[in-house]
Amino acid sequence: MPPEIETTAYFFVAEALTNVTKHAHATHAEVAVKLDEDTLTLEVRDNGAGGADPRHGTGLIGLSDRVAAANGTLMITSTSSGTTLCARLPMTGN
Repeated sequence: MPPEIETTAYFFVAEALTNVTKHAHATHAEVAVKLDEDTLTLEVRDNGAGGADPRHGTGLIGLSDRVAAANGTLMITSTSSGTTLCARLPMTGN
């Protein structure tokens, strides 16, 4: 795996879990990782209060910028039953 993808993956998971701890009021969080030939997919899910919105605050914008810098994509799904952040990073990196 390219070092820049490893670094992006590490910080994505670390920052997402920090957000769960600080903001979600969750009792459970889960990290899922899937690697195929072309893409590393990372998913961080929690069962917290939801309401994650990149328009409010800088944490999710920072995550999005970090993933975009690696030519990846970030999907945010946040409902009253929890939040899921899904990053897809191409194995080619920048």
